[in-house]
Order: sequence, then structure tokens, then C-alpha cells
Amino acid sequence: MRKTGIFAVSLSFLLFSSASQGQENDEVWIDTMHKSISESVMDSAQWFDNFFAKANKQEDQHALGEVRLRLGWEPRSRELNEFEAKLKVRVKLPNLKNRVDLILSDYEDNPDDKVRAGRVNDINRQDNFSLALRYKNKPDSGLSHRLGFGRRFQYFAKSRYRDTANILPDLNLRYDASIYYYNRDGFGSDLGLGLDYDYSKEMLLRFENRFYFRDKSKDWLWQHSWQALQQINDRTAVVYGYYIEGLSRPNYRLEEYLLSVKFRRNTQREWLFYDIEPFILWRRDENFSASFGIALRIEGFFGER
Repeated sequence: MRKTGIFAVSLSFLLFSSASQGQENDEVWIDTMHKSISESVMDSAQWFDNFFAKANKQEDQHALGEVRLRLGWEPRSRELNEFEAKLKVRVKLPNLKNRVDLILSDYEDNPDDKVRAGRVNDINRQDNFSLALRYKNKPDSGLSHRLGFGRRFQYFAKSRYRDTANILPDLNLRYDASIYYYNRDGFGSDLGLGLDYDYSKEMLLRFENRFYFRDKSKDWLWQHSWQALQQINDRTAVVYGYYIEGLSRPNYRLEEYLLSVKFRRNTQREWLFYDIEPFILWRRDENFSASFGIALRIEGFFGER
């Protein structure tokens, strides 16, 4: 078993136990832990931002830092040791007029909502750990540029544009496009187009399309998904999802499809969430034989968002 898997299971069990137990000493422990980590994140953000302060002059704003940690276990028939550990750190720098962010992450900008077992192509499963500076001409600009290191310590440059358009009062169009270059993988690009429809106060219907071009393999990876997001109450939501994925080579064909129902719950602490997601997966490399599984995840936020 991989070390990441052992760490994920151990920490998940520890946090689940602490969140669920009602004893006062457990509550003090987990709240103290969260406060300590959040303060460390904010102090580190301010320390980094001070490097860009002008002599004898600093911005009135404080630097902000956020850490997002997600741990999961996604066992299924034919594959029990599917573990996931994701980390994202973002630091806003007021001494650079909030136009530059420092971002440390181990997944791409557009991680899909599918369970990890349903990502058979290397574009979604490769080592995507990256450290980069992101620049925007204006804090609210849809155009951004990144320079940094990622994908097994390759240096890269990336430009992205994203925006949203309101087509009808209850219908929104989301779109984005990016182009990037990695020194060993070469050029690549991705395109995204999605529709959000407010079916009711409690339900949002979403249709998502993504296309990735990989210069290294000279092909396109495409993904389509249909989701219904239902709000049960202030702390609980359910996501019904159907996802398909395929490649353009050797021909435009389906590689896998997935059905899932995700239950997402906010605990008594605003910064801590957990997911339970039963799913059924069909993959070409398994002769499209149904594989049944369940994804268990815990997610925490530290610092200030």
C-alpha cells in the first residue's frame, strides 16, 4: 500500500472521530488544531508578502492565505486500494496590488468531479504538483497568466481566460480556454463550456463539456457530464452525476462512463466537510463490465478564503 494511502486513511479516521464525538476535550482538540494551522497559514502569507513591500511603506491590507486539504478512499470491485490526497495553497499578495497570487497545488485548475477510479488517462492521473505565481492585470479579470514548476518538476507557462454570461434569468453559460507549455511534455490546451440552469430554489442542473489537447501524444481527451445538484438543507447537498470520457485516437470513441450519487455534508464546524459517493463505473480496459464502489472523502479548509 502506498504511503499516501496510509496517511489518507489514518488522518481521515482521526478527523472523522474528532468531528463526530461530542466530548468537550475532542472539540477543544480539533478546534485548537484548526486555529493553529490557520494562524500559521496567515503568518506565512504575510511573511511572503513582506518581500514585496516598498521601503518604509506597506499596504493597509493583510495578506490572505488559504489551505484546502482533501483525503479520500474510493474502493470498488476489482480495485480496493484507490486513495486520494489533494492539497491546494493560495496566497493573496496586497503588496503586489492583489494582482499576483502564489499557488501551490497537486491538481489542475479544472479537476473534474468524477471519482479517481474513473480517470484512466494520464492527463488526470499524472503527478500534477505545481508551484506557480499567477498574475492578473486586475483582481477581477478573467485573464490570468502563470509561471512556475509542475508535472514532475517541469517549468511551465500558462495563460487562461474564463468568464460567465447570463443567457436567461435562470440560465448561465460558463466558458474558459487556456494554452500552456511544459518543457518536456510540450504544448497543450484545454477548452471548457458549461451550462447552469436554476431548475428551482433547491436544484441546479449542470451540463459540462471539456476538451484537452496533448502535444506529447497528439490527441484530444474529451469529457462530458450531466449533473443535478440538490440542496437538502443548510448543511447537506446531493449531486446526481453521469459522466463519459473518451479519446480522439485511434478514433473518436468512448473510454469509460460513470454513474454516481454524492452526499456532501458540512459538519458542526464550518471548515470541515465529508462526502459519501456510491458509484458504478464501466471502462473499456475492463470490457465495460460494471464495477461497483463507494468514495469516502473528508475535506478541510484552513486560513481565510
